[in-house]
Amino acid sequence: MTPTLAEDAIVVTAERRATALSDVPQSITAISAEAIELVDADHISELLSRAPGVTLHRGSGAEQLTAIRSPVLTSGAGAGSFLFLENSVAIRSAGFANINGLFDSHYEIADRIEVVRGPSGALYGANAIHGVVNVLTPLPTEDFSVFAEAYGDTQERYKLKGSISGANGAHGFFAGASVATEEGYRLDAGLDQQKLTLRHIYDDGGVSIDTIFSFDNLEQETAGFIFGEATLKDRDLRKTNDFPQAYRDAKAARLQSTIAFDAGGSTRIQITPYARWNEMEFPQHFLPSNALEKNGHKSIGVQSAVYHDVGALSLIAGIDAEYTDGYLSEFQSMPQIFSYTPGLHYDYDVKAVNASGFLQGDYALGARTTASAAVRVDGTIYQYDNMTDSGVVGRFLRLPDQTDKFVTASPKFSLRHELNEDAAVYVSYARGARPPQTTDLYRLQINQTGDQARPEKIDAVELGFRGAVGERVNLELAGFFMDKTNFFFRDADGFNVADGKTRHVGVEADVRVALFETLTLQSAVTYARHTYRFDRPVGNATEAISFGDDVDTAPRVMANTRLQWRPVERFKAEVEWVSMGAYFTDAANDHEYEGHNLLNLRAEAGLTDTLAAFITVRNVTNELYAERADFAFGNDRYFPGETRTFGFGLRYRN
Repeated sequence: MTPTLAEDAIVVTAERRATALSDVPQSITAISAEAIELVDADHISELLSRAPGVTLHRGSGAEQLTAIRSPVLTSGAGAGSFLFLENSVAIRSAGFANINGLFDSHYEIADRIEVVRGPSGALYGANAIHGVVNVLTPLPTEDFSVFAEAYGDTQERYKLKGSISGANGAHGFFAGASVATEEGYRLDAGLDQQKLTLRHIYDDGGVSIDTIFSFDNLEQETAGFIFGEATLKDRDLRKTNDFPQAYRDAKAARLQSTIAFDAGGSTRIQITPYARWNEMEFPQHFLPSNALEKNGHKSIGVQSAVYHDVGALSLIAGIDAEYTDGYLSEFQSMPQIFSYTPGLHYDYDVKAVNASGFLQGDYALGARTTASAAVRVDGTIYQYDNMTDSGVVGRFLRLPDQTDKFVTASPKFSLRHELNEDAAVYVSYARGARPPQTTDLYRLQINQTGDQARPEKIDAVELGFRGAVGERVNLELAGFFMDKTNFFFRDADGFNVADGKTRHVGVEADVRVALFETLTLQSAVTYARHTYRFDRPVGNATEAISFGDDVDTAPRVMANTRLQWRPVERFKAEVEWVSMGAYFTDAANDHEYEGHNLLNLRAEAGLTDTLAAFITVRNVTNELYAERADFAFGNDRYFPGETRTFGFGLRYRN
């Protein structure tokens, strides 16, 4: 079962080093290797829904839109408001983030997934506005071990994954791979994806060097929205695809090496150089132009941290730096349609330099009370180079070459008090800040000549409790209040909004109850309101924004409840109830998705000491639901969720 709450789970996301979750004055959920294996997720959304305040709207294939203490965000806001990490290094460079960025992570073989809810604090910078997801690779095992799994289901989805691991003296190694192929629930919506992760650790007791390489290749046919509630509720029509020409091809590779050593006394130094490369292409089937977009970037960077722990004082300080070279092009092959002109729309390069410094101090005010203060300052320079003619072409505005600079500061303060050895309360204030995405700055259209995108900021206050309540109940409660400014998006008339304001207020609970020795109930429940804090009249009245209205695609209630049964060592089973509350699908709050409830079953039985069989039944009640609902251009639009799906697999482990 997932280690959470009063159990002494270890997390690394808070400080880039192993820290007991019980000591962290912050909302962090750790999804364990056992939970990852039991769920055997077809999409990472199935795992992250187990954390309160978190939902991912699954798109076609491997795609997703994310919400962490936020509405489900799209475009630059969706790409830039969440920091996606693998082994504590960003999967994409900050200004070049991918809204679907989690499909590059190797969550299938992960040892743990950590989710930070709210601004992350000083150790992580840009994009950590609403939250952080950190996917962690397994450590090498002490003895040689082999793991293999094969799975298939009634949606013609087949998955293979496996790993080998071991150690020899000061050296340890891990190699893991996964392969997935599926025909797709909808027409012309198949997927093929391959991932590889290699890890080597050298540790002689004084110096450790931890090197990780990862690679991902995705080739998918992409299905778009279906239109109208009648289509959503029709078992045949919901499988149709009006965009059979759409696809997404993406490749990514990352290399990092963490060098850690003692510097004498109570000081330890950690340095992580890294490099990343990625490229992606896809036709924009969601626009009339169906233009082909190609984008990518390559980066080199370094993270550093100095840890000094002495007496009542603990200090962490460091400098991070990164250089990125990215590109984007867009070409329309179709004849002119409306103001979408054929030929080249954009072709530009952006070189980016980011340098950051941070300092965090924790001081024990007494035996049970600890105060913490931290600050991070990020400086970013974008050098934009237009590779084609500047000016207006149809609806597209190509800017001349320019250089933009941004500086942001992210302070954090917290106070934590232990009520007893099993429970603690905390209060914190944190600011999250990020520079604009490069697409928000340089991929403009003729009606986007207003205010330039500015650094987005969010101020968050949180009050929390984490601990045991009696002998059978572990509980985590958190209340949060967040105000966001400089929220950048395009309104219904197509104009830039550079100074949007939103408010996010809510309560989260993660409770684990040991009903009996063999039966455990766990539930992650959220109630939150995400509202506009400004007025924005537009020509399209259905999308006019009014102060106090709910932000669209922001359910107030979400819940994930699991009943887990383990009568003997070799058998475990889980029934899961996933509840998505109703939410508005337009900014004016005139259209609504009613929400849904899903029931999932999972079970695993050990056949021998090394071989186990497992089954999954997803959407047991055969609910005709939407993974994502939206209203635009006068239509209700949906990504339909899969109907009842039976899966079977075998696992081998020695």
